[in-house]
Amino acid sequence: MTIYLQKKINPDYKRKILVIGVFHGDEPQGEYFINTYLKKNKKPEKNTVFYIPRLNLSNTRKNKNGVDLNRNFPTKNWIKSENNDYFGGEKPNSEEETSFLVDLIDNENFDAIITIHSPYKVINYDGPAESLSKEIQKFISYPITNDIGYPTPGSFGTYCGVERKIPTVTIEIDENEDIDILKEKFHGLFEFLENNW
Repeated sequence: MTIYLQKKINPDYKRKILVIGVFHGDEPQGEYFINTYLKKNKKPEKNTVFYIPRLNLSNTRKNKNGVDLNRNFPTKNWIKSENNDYFGGEKPNSEEETSFLVDLIDNENFDAIITIHSPYKVINYDGPAESLSKEIQKFISYPITNDIGYPTPGSFGTYCGVERKIPTVTIEIDENEDIDILKEKFHGLFEFLENNW
């Protein structure tokens, strides 16, 4: 398995940011937003941004092993769940994708992390990310919440935002919104993260 990671590096960066496109394989829009943006190939003026267009290489919610990656992180609240759409694996951090992210976050001092999901049309944040969420809302005009409304044991947001105190924002896009209109909104957001935040 190869996870494609591209860095847009400013050697004098003020902040370091991670953007992840596809956690769930059946939510592919983030990959499109990132890949079309990376083709512009402009150097950041202020910050360094790490982009992962597609973390989950399957075309289903779960990965090739039938595990929901967003329930597989080694959090204090991880539980072995029923083997359904939200199955978090036989043990936490059991999946290659999860271990890749855990290692990346251990080795890099990220100032913020953003993931792109669908379909709830909301900006959901974990940890100290309310102010960043308000900045994101200027580009993606969705409601902001710190509670997605259901339990998420072993989630990436809990692992990074709640337990590690890294501002972590999940943008849940409206899958019925025009993809090219959304693309332009995300391109504006990525430019902001690289040059203005």
